[in-house]
Amino acid sequence: MKIVMTLIAAAFVASPAFAALDGAKLYGEKTCNACHGPKADKPLMPNYPKLAGQNAAYAEQQMKDIKSGARNNGQTAAMKGVMHLVNDDEIKAISDWLSKQK
Repeated sequence: MKIVMTLIAAAFVASPAFAALDGAKLYGEKTCNACHGPKADKPLMPNYPKLAGQNAAYAEQQMKDIKSGARNNGQTAAMKGVMHLVNDDEIKAISDWLSKQK
């Protein structure tokens, strides 16, 4: 019985559903790079924010607020159009990745 439980636990840990999300990959896949630049440090427009090095918790909350409509000012109209592409776990992974960029 112990061996069976160990195998089941190993299967869950190895499952892609439980693997950590790759923020860098998501940043590209979810089209963030189109407006904020490939490394989040050179935005397309001068009034778009540079996201590289941004505090992870702050970036995460801003994205969630834009997605929910709680934040609806400035350049949020451009972001609102793509926020349906990301879920909360992906937002967190992207935010964590952004905080580690320079």
